[in-house]
Amino acid sequence: MSIERFEDIRAWQHARKLTNAVYRASNRNDFAKDFRFRDQIRSAAVSIMANIAEGFDSSTDKEFLRFLGFARRSATEVQSHLYVAVDQGYITQEQFDELFQMTVATKNLISGFMRYLSSSHQ
Repeated sequence: MSIERFEDIRAWQHARKLTNAVYRASNRNDFAKDFRFRDQIRSAAVSIMANIAEGFDSSTDKEFLRFLGFARRSATEVQSHLYVAVDQGYITQEQFDELFQMTVATKNLISGFMRYLSSSHQ
């Protein structure tokens, strides 16, 4: 499958699903009322998508890889925030596990894409 637009990138597609799940979870109960934290976890999730998309329009693979690194770090930020969310009772352990696994899968796709770009364009 060729990649002609950023929407074709599997890591971006998965990041979009993760972002939607984070928004759904953070729209509930006390989570929705903790405005600063809610906005922070949402921003980190959106940043994953945005960095993949922005990197796609980079002029070089090296620059694209840099943006993919930002995306991966934003995913790690989401993971860290999920611990706060479960510790504060904003989400259940089951929701935590599901969201955390979605984040791991997103990071794995980003890492795989980074390896592909690094190896195929040397």
